[in-house]
Amino acid sequence: MQRSNEWFFPAGSLARGGWQTVVDDGIPGWRHTGLRVGSLEDGAQLELPAGEVERIVVPLAGEVHVALVGAEGGSRHEHLAGRADVFDGPTDTLYLGVGDAAVLSGTGRVAVAEAPTSDRRPTCRIERDDVPVELRGAGASSRQVHNFGTPQALDAAKLIVCEVITPAENWSSYPAHKHDEHVPGVESELEEIYYFEAAVARGAEAMAAAQPFGLFSTYSSQAGEIDTSAMVRSGDVALVPFGYHGPAAAAPGYDLYYLNVMAGPGAERVWNITDDPAHAWVRAEWQGQRIDERLPYTRSN
Repeated sequence: MQRSNEWFFPAGSLARGGWQTVVDDGIPGWRHTGLRVGSLEDGAQLELPAGEVERIVVPLAGEVHVALVGAEGGSRHEHLAGRADVFDGPTDTLYLGVGDAAVLSGTGRVAVAEAPTSDRRPTCRIERDDVPVELRGAGASSRQVHNFGTPQALDAAKLIVCEVITPAENWSSYPAHKHDEHVPGVESELEEIYYFEAAVARGAEAMAAAQPFGLFSTYSSQAGEIDTSAMVRSGDVALVPFGYHGPAAAAPGYDLYYLNVMAGPGAERVWNITDDPAHAWVRAEWQGQRIDERLPYTRSN
């Protein structure tokens, strides 16, 4: 059967208005989440206009300055110290409530997670040291999750945001799972964005011609037909409007990172998932296995 990657967008294919990547409702069938990724090098500035949208500013590499004009007209400046790159542990982030406008400047690259809403929550800063760091899975399914934008860490209206580091040869977003129908207490209806970056594995010595990559897949559920089978590299984006998704696999020699942005139409902001019944049994195999000793990835190792 021929593979269809209609929900997969290689790096650069979503560039618009000075941003390297823009995901919004301009993509047919996309409604609840958004993402912007841009470069702040060489004195560049990126604008975030006011509107009925909540946002989280996430430094990917380097530092980010945020000149903020609040919904009530007041102004302030925030400096996000950021990090060397996405494999350098968690970063400080800034949540912008509905109606806030901002201008971003700095020295590196930045991502902005978005969700349309009219429900204003207070703008707030999430310090790097306050980000909940979760080591999920075990063995070859070990991965590191930074939960700065999850319900446990942030008071947002719609957005659920986290980032995941998967060391070389490990699998994440596994077992394959879905969240495309509302089943109270069991499953949430959420769109999801995956923004990927890949790099030579920490501590490895690679030839100059190395091309870091990982693998990612989706497949259909009762909610709709989807079929993604892709090599993913830095800057690539995969959208999951419905269906089972995973695994995201880090190839030998290369670490894999992805930023997840989720939101949906429901009133409850919660991430409840249903594993593919064919693969749910794998979770029990983690019992007794250790977390990969390479984790956690922090600034010190």
